[in-house]
Amino acid sequence: MAWSLPAHARREQRALLAAGIDSWRALADLSEAQLTQLALEQGASAVTLRRLRGQAQLVVDLQLEPAQAALLLHAGIADARGLAQADPQQLWVQTGRLQRRLTGEAVTPPDLATVRRWIERARRARN
Repeated sequence: MAWSLPAHARREQRALLAAGIDSWRALADLSEAQLTQLALEQGASAVTLRRLRGQAQLVVDLQLEPAQAALLLHAGIADARGLAQADPQQLWVQTGRLQRRLTGEAVTPPDLATVRRWIERARRARN
């Protein structure tokens, strides 16, 4: 998967690139101490870096597309454990509403079968 961060994270992307972090895997593997150090040394937002790391962990651990991982984060799913415990029907409704609110009708929200696959992947990843 190509590594491309959201436009609102330009400062964080510059900080990550300056530190040699140029992939979802490398971002997912950053420790809390490394994130804090990056924020201090490079002037990046520690909060944004943590959110990006959460997105990266969902991308890497569950083979999700970055946009799917971002949608799950917006829905309150921060990691594979949270996704594994989610109710498929409720998450489907929630992500559908969020997707429409964020992108309008330009992007089709995930269907129930897709949400179930995400949850099943998360459950397998936990075992």
